[in-house]
Amino acid sequence: MSEPNRTRRLNCRVTEDEYALIERKMQQLGTKNVSAYLRKMALDGYVLRLDLQGVSRLVYLLSTCSNNLNQYAKVANTTGSVYAGDIEEMRKKYDALWKAMHELLTRLAAL
Repeated sequence: MSEPNRTRRLNCRVTEDEYALIERKMQQLGTKNVSAYLRKMALDGYVLRLDLQGVSRLVYLLSTCSNNLNQYAKVANTTGSVYAGDIEEMRKKYDALWKAMHELLTRLAAL
């Protein structure tokens, strides 16, 4: 099979750190040809753009649950008891948190 006639040239500048990272990745693949590696990554590589709105929602839910748990612990330490309704509300929030986490992980696994 004949070598393709590559007549176009691309130039790209990188920092020393970026070049070191490229070299490490090339070593992991077992290749020493920089041009072949960069050509392969440019043509066949892919870039992920993640929608992190789900993560923001999870952080909000975690914060809410943590604050509620701290308040319930404070009440329990002060009075020696907590209300069943409060515990049920916290359980519902944790269920929502785990559901959101499952959905996010499922979407990430599909990438």
